[in-house]
Amino acid sequence: MLITLALITLGLPLLAFLLIVFATHRNKMFSATIAIVAMAIAMILAFVVFAQVMAGQTASFEFNWLRLYPGNTPTVNGVQTWLPIGIAVDSLAAIMLIVVTVVSFLVHVYSRSYMIEHGHLDGGYSRFFAYLSLFTFSMLAVVLADNMLFFFIGWELVGLCSYLLIGFWYERTERRGVHLLPPWVAAKKAFLTTRVGDVGFLIGLIILWNRGGTLQLSDLFQQAQSHSGGLWDPSLLGQPALFWACLCMFAGAVGKSGQFPLHVWLPDAMEGPTPVSALIHAATMVAAGVYLVARTYPLFQAVPTALTVVAIIGGFTAIFAASMGLATNDIKRVLAYSTVSQLGYMMLALGAGSIAAGMFHLFTHAFFKALLFLCAGSVIHAVGTNDLAEMGGLRKYMPRTYWTMLIGALSLVGFPAFSGFWSKDEVLAADASAAEYILLAFAVITVFLTGFYTFRMFFLTFHGAYRGPVAAAVEESHPERVEAETHEGGLHESDGFMTIPLIILAIPAALVGFWGSPLLNYGFQRFLEGASYENIEPNFLLATVSSVLAILGIAGAWVWYGARAYVREPLLRFGAAYRVLNRRYYIDELYMWLIDKLVIGVGLALSIFDRGGLDQVGNGLALGIGGAGGGLRKIQTGRVQNYGLVLFGGMAVIALVFLLVPQLRP
Repeated sequence: MLITLALITLGLPLLAFLLIVFATHRNKMFSATIAIVAMAIAMILAFVVFAQVMAGQTASFEFNWLRLYPGNTPTVNGVQTWLPIGIAVDSLAAIMLIVVTVVSFLVHVYSRSYMIEHGHLDGGYSRFFAYLSLFTFSMLAVVLADNMLFFFIGWELVGLCSYLLIGFWYERTERRGVHLLPPWVAAKKAFLTTRVGDVGFLIGLIILWNRGGTLQLSDLFQQAQSHSGGLWDPSLLGQPALFWACLCMFAGAVGKSGQFPLHVWLPDAMEGPTPVSALIHAATMVAAGVYLVARTYPLFQAVPTALTVVAIIGGFTAIFAASMGLATNDIKRVLAYSTVSQLGYMMLALGAGSIAAGMFHLFTHAFFKALLFLCAGSVIHAVGTNDLAEMGGLRKYMPRTYWTMLIGALSLVGFPAFSGFWSKDEVLAADASAAEYILLAFAVITVFLTGFYTFRMFFLTFHGAYRGPVAAAVEESHPERVEAETHEGGLHESDGFMTIPLIILAIPAALVGFWGSPLLNYGFQRFLEGASYENIEPNFLLATVSSVLAILGIAGAWVWYGARAYVREPLLRFGAAYRVLNRRYYIDELYMWLIDKLVIGVGLALSIFDRGGLDQVGNGLALGIGGAGGGLRKIQTGRVQNYGLVLFGGMAVIALVFLLVPQLRP
């Protein structure tokens, strides 16, 4: 029964995709309805699966897919004779089913109105919902996979769908507002950057297959825990093969979850429609990287050095991305840097040895980050720009968006009692328990930065005076008419299809963290790890310090952006430091320089060597052989007299040789 429900949940978005593509794509509203209904049913079934897993049920199902060796024996030379694929339902999968289906359903509902502009359906309306459905199916495949082969198939489909959705408006080539790249370039950048990590992931799978003889997670876990099999053979620098396999798989997670140094694609992915950004940042693309480490956690636990690498990358990324969020004027890019930073928190928790803390933060983050992105989309839909400098004063016109975004922002910064507070402090406590004090310092400083950049964005959007195009045109001649013209210019709250998902998401964004709090005896953690969960004692001092820093960050943002009219960016007074942050530490420029000068330069040199050297040698040999053949061709005259003359001449030469050189005579 459990497997049947899981398979139906997995199949519904795929069915919606197929129906839209092959049957209903001409009827745009019907296509949207099919996608929304399919996701609604999938969400309900996900809750049923979750309830059954809470009751203690787990299940798995697999079938043999490809035969590798003939015969009926299960293994040949320690390698499986079949490649199986299948699904497994456990507590980790059940949690992710809830995250993916709930967020995806609300994004589908929200998109119904968001993809309507000035009363007209977007030209790719049906295509958009088809892509959303395929995206959800791909992530569900990742969640339910019981072996790394099926996991990798879903993983690559997630990458493909993100490429299609980021570049959804591929025909738009202009740079709008504070956007840096046209959508099709941003999509290509995301696809190629994540492929770099995916090459590492694939190498890791090859190592697992070559040394472990299987890609079944249960078999690999058994080998890792028992220190048996080829996974423990030293392969390089004295490290076991399992260490390098984990490191390569983590490279895939670094790419998908936008961790340093493969973070560069994530801010530019904001060129896609905002519902796509919400889905990518909350429940699919970036969550897949953290889920990869969590799903294969027994492998990482077996080689603690690999976990140390995870913690270092995560801790550095958390503060690194937060600093860039300070100097960004695109409302969606602020949230994108926030996502990179919060994913760093999750990786830090996993690297510190706490899968419960890492997944708890992923769980709460999914709801408040989806809420924040959809609120940003509501704002963009109203004002027609992403630029924070052209917003302001919107709380008067968009009260539902204002209050729901406030809830999401408070949860993101870890304000006491909100969801992010409980999960963030679990991460900090796990890091303190692991005695990673430098990384803990990074995480604590990040709390202040998060509070500052989040409410800088919030105050610039909703407080002060409206600074949009209407205000700019009227203010010089008739300042008193700004508010009237603004109201007449069309600023208003979004419709129910957009605001109801915001209200629904605001509830878990505020309250879902209590499930994993000490007040409810760490229910989330106990559900995830069961009897193996070891409670980390609450660190009240650390919780107090982080709460104070979050509040100080909010207060600093209020003093600089909320309490006075926004005229000029206050951070500009820091000169070079601001420019470095605004230009993302010039890492994009560095990568482009390396590509232009190194990769393209080496390619050009090899091209010259190939065309001017190897090709000329080959062409010379071909000409020489051709010339020799042309000369020999003249021997073939077809006349018997000529052949007889040649035969006689040859015999005469041989006789002359024997006459002149007696030693050659027989």
